[in-house]
Formats: sequence, structure tokens, C-alpha cells
Amino acid sequence: MDSFASLIRTATHQQHVEAETSTFMSDLLGGRLGVAAYARYTEQLWFVYDALESGAARLASDPVAGPFVRPELFRLAALERDLGHLRGPGWRTGLTALPATEEYAARVRECAERWPAGYVAHHYTRYLGDLSGGQLIRDRAERTWGFEKKGDGVRFYVFEDIANPAAFKRGYRELLDAVNADDLEKQRIVTECRRAFALNAGVFRALGEAFPLSA
Repeated sequence: MDSFASLIRTATHQQHVEAETSTFMSDLLGGRLGVAAYARYTEQLWFVYDALESGAARLASDPVAGPFVRPELFRLAALERDLGHLRGPGWRTGLTALPATEEYAARVRECAERWPAGYVAHHYTRYLGDLSGGQLIRDRAERTWGFEKKGDGVRFYVFEDIANPAAFKRGYRELLDAVNADDLEKQRIVTECRRAFALNAGVFRALGEAFPLSA
């Protein structure tokens, strides 16, 4: 029988592929968009991770979500440093969320406050993605816009406190396999993972509309 982590990965595979090949992400990774598009994307991430991490301390003792609250994963401070580099010291003044981002962040916050198992779904979808495909974005950003390697502008993608990302991801998947939930709740977590991917895709669509390539 497949492990729970494998079940999630299989159930969300198609959505994962669709996210990676969205028009916006394809254009960004292809070097066809300017740094303004990258900065706008980074701003949207701030709202999602604010929702993820502002409720993390409260969930640290929760039997379901608690094992996943790992400070070495936290991204908000790195995002804020990146935004300071991209937007300048007054970056907070002009910070705005797209409607799709507001919907995404609101759902993350709702799960953090009311449904710890749902929070796990969003936690998995974001952080394991950052440790994996996010590294392609970092590499592209460094080469396209000349950011210092693993420096300001791309610090969001640099997990300084995780020496071995591959081993960390294996350990994370073991946590998923051991999650304190019955089969019905596990199915609800899978469904919420799909919802997380759909919400993320909505942000990509909105960004694609905001930064269309000229014909």
C-alpha cells in the first residue's frame, strides 16, 4: 500500500505540472519577463507566508500540525529582506495583494485557526515546493537579473538552516506518513492539497494577466 506522502504526491501530480508550466511561470523561468514581474510575485508570496507563519506558534503544540512547525523552514524574514532589496526600504507602503492572493491567504489563515490538518496540506504544498522547484526560480533569478548568488533578492529560496535538503524532505515525508489522522481525515488533507494547488494556480493566472508578453 502506498504511503500517505506518496498518495498526496500522486493525487496532486497533474496540478503540480500545471503550476510549473503556467504561462506566468514559464515566462518567468524562460527569462522573458522583467524583474518587475519577479518583484510582484515575491510580494504575493509575502501574504501567503504571513498567513502560514503568523499562526505557526499557536499550532506548535497541536498533535496534528505541531510536528510540521519547523522554524528552519520559516520564510517571512527572508521574504522581507528580498522585498527590501527589490522595492526599497519603503516596500511595505506599496504592498498589495491580488484578489487571488487574498483568497489564497484567507484559506491558509482559516485552516491555521480552525483546522490543523488542513494547515498541514498548505504547509506541505508550499514548503516542499520551495525546497524543490523553488530552486529553479532562484537560479533563473540570479542569472537573469544579476542577484548575488543566494543573496538579497533570492533569500526566500535559500534555506540556510537546512544543510541537506534531500534528507530533510525525506524526513518531512516520514512526518506525513505518521500524521495523527484517520483515513477519512487523510482524504480531507489530500483534497485540501488539491485546493492549495488550485489557489496557487489562481495567483499565477492573475500574475500572467498583469504581465502579458507583448505580441
